[in-house]
Amino acid sequence: MKAINKIFALLLLAGIGFGCNKKLDIRPEQNITPEQITTGNDVKAVLFGAYSLLQGPGGFGEGYILPADLLANSNHIGFVGTFAPYRDLAAKRQISTNSVAATIWANSYSIINIANTVIDKLPLVDESERDIVDGEAKFFRGVAYLQLVNYFAQPYFSNPTGNLGVPIITQPTYQYDPVASKVSRNTVAQVYAQILADLNDAKDKLEEVSDVGRATRFSALGFLSRVHLNMRNYQLAAESADEVIESGAFRLNASYLNAFNNTNYSSEDVFGILQTSQSNSGTSNNGMNTFYAAYSLEPPFISGRGDVQPNPAYYNLFENSDFRGGFLYEGYNIAGVEGIYTRKFQQFYRVIPVIRLAELYLTRGEANLRGGTSIGPNSPAADLDEVRFRAGASFISRPITPDDFVQERFRELGFEGDRLWTLKRLGLTVGGRPATDPILVLPIPQRETDVNKNLVQNPGYL
Repeated sequence: MKAINKIFALLLLAGIGFGCNKKLDIRPEQNITPEQITTGNDVKAVLFGAYSLLQGPGGFGEGYILPADLLANSNHIGFVGTFAPYRDLAAKRQISTNSVAATIWANSYSIINIANTVIDKLPLVDESERDIVDGEAKFFRGVAYLQLVNYFAQPYFSNPTGNLGVPIITQPTYQYDPVASKVSRNTVAQVYAQILADLNDAKDKLEEVSDVGRATRFSALGFLSRVHLNMRNYQLAAESADEVIESGAFRLNASYLNAFNNTNYSSEDVFGILQTSQSNSGTSNNGMNTFYAAYSLEPPFISGRGDVQPNPAYYNLFENSDFRGGFLYEGYNIAGVEGIYTRKFQQFYRVIPVIRLAELYLTRGEANLRGGTSIGPNSPAADLDEVRFRAGASFISRPITPDDFVQERFRELGFEGDRLWTLKRLGLTVGGRPATDPILVLPIPQRETDVNKNLVQNPGYL
């Protein structure tokens, strides 16, 4: 156990070649050598480091969600905090030194390098566990590349074979290599091909049931449904979502309220981030609760900073009978500015839902409608109504349209990081800007381009 903990600590310290200095091209202060990973338990200890990074402020604990919400803003959200990098994103005036972009980049490549290390050392794992460990590593790598290509590249519909994506790295970095570190960017199409290969492999190797918080076959299918939506592969998106829905392993909570602020997975969590008082994404200057919860010194002692305030324009999207409109509440930020807040991240040390069953109903319905398919037992209208009925919203009596799904995703998945990617994948305007506006793509961190001239900066950034 001590040996495992030692390796785990070293991996987190060194970032396995990426994390300490947060640069792809800088020699880490500590190097993990192949000789230090000698047993299957060592390999699994390395793998657990990816869960920690996925939970953290550079992952789904903040960075994979909040920046997307701010960039998607079209008068539905306000950022009233003092953190300049987030204020810049909300105003769409970020520059190449934006620290949020740098954190997402470094965290994602640290996850990728953990996955590459695990895959490289897979022969050390007992044969009975090898497929699952390999599946988890492929899951992490696929998810990390999806976040990178979402944030740092143009949407798939816009010339995927010509537009630059991010560097694809599939070999582990154990120590600094001045030649190998000078990576170039692959195309968007190439990155998506890598994501599909990884997530399909993960889907085939992971079990349907695992410990809460661990990746499963259904987790991989959930992310595959997102990838196929981005690529407008509507039949495959519907098929991926349908397998999860019809598995019977998940069900919508009777109340929308019960989908959030849970200490464990709810019945509709396909994948989520577990948090405890000892392991969380932050409670003061980082974390979803910190930014999305109102400031309070009275019970229940929420004590977020209250930096993210939904605007009345978002509240007005809901019918009076829709419980989701009532899921917003009035409060104050840490400076005493009154505003509206979402209850989705109202308490610390709670599960952060990443993929919920409600999303997959909306995905299957939209994909069937756009693709002209009939995958699953429900019509597109019935899938839409599954989500609306739970929320107390009225049924739509007229023939539904694809835009009904766009709007319903906003109502159901608002402040879960979905809006930007929905608008961009469909080529819809984002706050009056075209989906391909360069400002909606984050800059390659300047500290990366400074030391690696092979990394071409995104348009619009110096």
